[in-house]
Amino acid sequence: MTAPPFRIELFQKDKHDRTEFDCGVQELNDYFRKQLSQDIKRNVTLCYVVLDNKADAIAGYYTISMGQILLNELPEKTVKKLPRYPSVPVARVGCLAIDKRYQGQGLGGGILSDAIRRAITSGVACFAVVVDAKDEGAVSFYEHFGFIRLKSQPKSLFLTVSLELQQLYSMMFTDD
Repeated sequence: MTAPPFRIELFQKDKHDRTEFDCGVQELNDYFRKQLSQDIKRNVTLCYVVLDNKADAIAGYYTISMGQILLNELPEKTVKKLPRYPSVPVARVGCLAIDKRYQGQGLGGGILSDAIRRAITSGVACFAVVVDAKDEGAVSFYEHFGFIRLKSQPKSLFLTVSLELQQLYSMMFTDD
């Protein structure tokens, strides 16, 4: 049996070399190289890296943290199904980036799937997964997977975590 071409693991500053990573978006590169370690140290985010098993290079990464969104940011048809709390708990994928050498290979969908799986199997209540898109191309990427734009933040999108989705991921994946 051959090993899969990629693996995803929790980022470790002393283990993963970020210097060669370049996704083509300077803001995401700078964050990954310069700010990420501080955010992890302050416990405001976690980062998972996608590693090329052959080259042992970072092919991509994403950050994930818990948060909340106000009900008035959601479409009325979604709000009607919720209790009348001022906000609902979410998992936020703040950054998701693929190195230019690996773009166009379908890694984005796999990384997004991993983030959703971790959010819904974390053991913490999570109504939705929220993503922050950097541009309209990223918005289109997330909309392709069923994400819906928030009302006043058109580059922030959400995907409701339904009971059916939770059960599907529970059957497909075991805990890491």
